[in-house]
Amino acid sequence: MGKFTIKQAKNNKFYFNLKASNGQVILASQGYSTKSACENGILSVQKNGVDDKNFERNEAKDGQFYFNLKASNGQIIGTSEMYTTKAAMENGIASVGKNAPDASTSEEG
Repeated sequence: MGKFTIKQAKNNKFYFNLKASNGQVILASQGYSTKSACENGILSVQKNGVDDKNFERNEAKDGQFYFNLKASNGQIIGTSEMYTTKAAMENGIASVGKNAPDASTSEEG
């Protein structure tokens, strides 16, 4: 089962990561000014991460692949890690859909 972790950075912004059951980060958020806004971002991932049309697939200049998960308003909710192949990126997208809906949330120190 996946897990969301929330962490406050030195810049006082809050960030979340969605981790797969093996602990690998699947999706990382943008910075949020409040913990509450960060928690709303998690809810948005749980809602939007199950619909393939919300994923924007990209190729970086170095030939690696990554994706953004977007909300219905087009705003980016989270960005994946870099993948060496399109197939690995597609597996990452599938992992968000599988892990996000029932993932627990915890805070990192």
